[in-house]
Amino acid sequence: MKSDLKNYAFIDSQNLNLGVQKLGWKLSFRKFRVYLEEKYQIVKAYLFIGYIPNNRDLYKALQEVGYVLIFKPVLQNTVVKGNVDADLVLQAMMDLKEYDKAVIVSSDGDFYSLVRYLKEQDKLELVLSPNRDKCSSLLKISAGPKIEFMNNLRQKLEYK
Repeated sequence: MKSDLKNYAFIDSQNLNLGVQKLGWKLSFRKFRVYLEEKYQIVKAYLFIGYIPNNRDLYKALQEVGYVLIFKPVLQNTVVKGNVDADLVLQAMMDLKEYDKAVIVSSDGDFYSLVRYLKEQDKLELVLSPNRDKCSSLLKISAGPKIEFMNNLRQKLEYK
């Protein structure tokens, strides 16, 4: 049964990758995009990601499977870090009138206020946390029952 919902996903790619890796597996972004569409009726999946010029092939592949990439310049000191939190929040707010519900994919407590606001506006479908053990308690509190964890999705979403 096809839903008429127009839901958007806002994905913190670094948090997603690190969370799943700490569970001992690697995510198939292709399978994940299909999963988001089938389970949550996601019509637009924003992937917030640090931009590294050598990763152009990866970015192209992600776009080909249906992600809208939002790049953040990466500072390469000793640790490569592309902090996307403000960009994700801004995009979710700019698009607020365009989507029915939002799925926030992260375990980061910095999204506490966004999640709380989306819930108040009846715009939160769910927070999908990559890793139950690494999920911020603030995020768990703000999401309440609207949180699920990817801990048991290895079979379905693992890159092989």
